[in-house]
Amino acid sequence: MKIEILGTGCAKCDQLEELTRQAVAELAVQAEVVKVKELSKIMSYGVILTPALVIDGEVKASGKVPAKAEITSFITSKLSE
Repeated sequence: MKIEILGTGCAKCDQLEELTRQAVAELAVQAEVVKVKELSKIMSYGVILTPALVIDGEVKASGKVPAKAEITSFITSKLSE
């Protein structure tokens, strides 16, 4: 599983990355968590507002920092596909 945090480096982007890493650790899943700062890459997902959370190429949240429980839910639903 590849999880991307889209954002140019703002505090909310850092917060989303931290919560995502916590969720991955708590679920004990194999996932690569990558921070994407390049605007061209961010825009290729159609994201206008950051931070954004992308799991395996699918935008799950944009323009907000979801709660860790919501991030956990995104990950577990992806695992069950």
